[in-house]
Amino acid sequence: MRLSHSFALVAVAVALAVSLPSEATPHARVEAEKLHARVEAGKPDPFGAACRTLVTGSEVTATCYNPYADTDHVRLHIECDRWWDIDSDGAPVEAGPARTVRLTGRCWKEVRSAWVSHQRMEA
Repeated sequence: MRLSHSFALVAVAVALAVSLPSEATPHARVEAEKLHARVEAGKPDPFGAACRTLVTGSEVTATCYNPYADTDHVRLHIECDRWWDIDSDGAPVEAGPARTVRLTGRCWKEVRSAWVSHQRMEA
C-alpha cells in the first residue's frame, strides 16, 4: 500500500513541529512573556520554603526545602492540647537556597496543632 503525497507532507510537518526547541513553541513563548511582564511590573520573586509537618504522638517534626534563591528563616510553632502543657515557638533556622532543614519539638502530652512560619532574610 502506497502512502499518499499529502499524508507524507503532514507527517513531515508534524515531525518538524515536534523537533523545534521549546522556546519556539507558542506556549513557551507566551509563558516567557508572562514571566517578563511580572518582573517588569515589580511583583516580588517567589519565596518560601515548602514544609511538611509530621505529628507522632507528642513529637513534631517539620522538614522544609527551599527551592528559591532567597534565604528563608523558618520557625516551628507548636500548640499543645492540655491547658497546662507549654506551647512553644522554635528559634528561626536559616533555610538557604536549595537546602533542606529539619525542625523538631514536642509537648508533654498531645499536640493540638503545629505549623511553620517563614521570614525573608533582611538584606
